[in-house]
Amino acid sequence: MANRVLAVAHLYKQYGDFVAVNGISFTVHRHEILGLVGPNGAGKTTTINMILGVLEPTSGSITIQGFDVRTERQRALARANFAAVYAPLPGNLTVEQNLRIYGMLYSVRGLTARIEALLETFDLRRFRRVKCGILSSGEQTRVQLAKAFLNEPSLLLLDEPTASLDPSAARDTRERIRHYASTGDVAVLWTSHNMHEVEDTCDRAVFLSHGRILLEGDPKQLPIEHGQKSLEDLFIAVAREPVSGDAH
Repeated sequence: MANRVLAVAHLYKQYGDFVAVNGISFTVHRHEILGLVGPNGAGKTTTINMILGVLEPTSGSITIQGFDVRTERQRALARANFAAVYAPLPGNLTVEQNLRIYGMLYSVRGLTARIEALLETFDLRRFRRVKCGILSSGEQTRVQLAKAFLNEPSLLLLDEPTASLDPSAARDTRERIRHYASTGDVAVLWTSHNMHEVEDTCDRAVFLSHGRILLEGDPKQLPIEHGQKSLEDLFIAVAREPVSGDAH
């Protein structure tokens, strides 16, 4: 499909006897925010690391705008970017230095102007010459998000992007990403343990448990469809005891 940005097909990752990701398939389309949710150990971060080319799948395929991550890695990943609280930027470099180096790695055109725009967008101008290592966790998260927007990616991967932000900053970040998804040429894959955030932000949600997809659908409708009062209640039910449904 012309609007399909990310396609994951029959993805499988095994470490010895342990299966971390068990044959999952899903797609993310332009202007869509897909929530990838599940308890710790469900396979979310492993899946993201395979999409980023950091981990080699045991089997299956991943394409970004039609480019296979395994065989056309550079072309595929040039169209993606990533932010996560567990992947901080080099702490001995300033905010501006980090953005400039990553911008060069992504071959961003008009880099100086792009950096200035992102410093303004993420309220980072006053930190431009501050080393990232001494910023607060919330400030570091804003720098990571600025870095993730540098190359105006077609696929934006966000792993717990608001986990270290205060409620006001988290709301601003959600609004910014929703606006970016609705107006830009982009698809977003978003992981979060905050089910209120997933319901508020995501167009669709995929529930993982033990490396398999148990549920998929509109996060506002899924609780109703499975007899739960809220998405949080459904999350807890999935985490404690897999909900019946086809894994794929």
